[in-house]
Amino acid sequence: MIAIIDYNAGNLKSVEKAFVSLKEECVVTRDLNTILSADKVVLPGVGAFGKAMAQLKKYELDKAIKDVVQEGKPFLGICLGLQLLFEGSEESSGVEGLDILDGQIIRIPSKEGIKIPHIGWNSLDIAKDARLFKGLGVNPYVYFVHSYYLKAKDESIVKATTDYGVNIHASVEKDNVFACQFHPEKSSSVGLKILENFCNIQ
Repeated sequence: MIAIIDYNAGNLKSVEKAFVSLKEECVVTRDLNTILSADKVVLPGVGAFGKAMAQLKKYELDKAIKDVVQEGKPFLGICLGLQLLFEGSEESSGVEGLDILDGQIIRIPSKEGIKIPHIGWNSLDIAKDARLFKGLGVNPYVYFVHSYYLKAKDESIVKATTDYGVNIHASVEKDNVFACQFHPEKSSSVGLKILENFCNIQ
């Protein structure tokens, strides 16, 4: 069973619908016991970094997420859910992230021809050993909606990048932790394949 964490900041329905279309048993929940007993856990996210961290702490979901990761269960962060896994964000100065992975979330720099937020389809450059992207072709297109991007401290965990005025770390993998800056649930057949690959990870 897949637990999709509900902390009032997630794109919950479309994520749930995507897993249901893959015939996966899933539940949208903030119940700690349900999350801790799940086989896999997903942290979606839409909105501001600081408010999202406050919500996670309010429901003690920050502790549950760290327990799930420590237990070695497959964990997937999506969009803001990726950003929250890191140390902090320029969006919310002074607010500590979950600090599960090392890196900072930085605002996409203003440049001529670059609209912020970044909304739309971009192609990915994928690392050969990327488990989430197994079976996908070269440079698949996925759907982004964001104003801030990840700069991971350890680039060996970066498994997909894209360019939008700057090189964006678009997906990371470390042990049982996976995350995407883009929205797989909104990325058509490519996104469904990514979610299917996550479901197949043991």
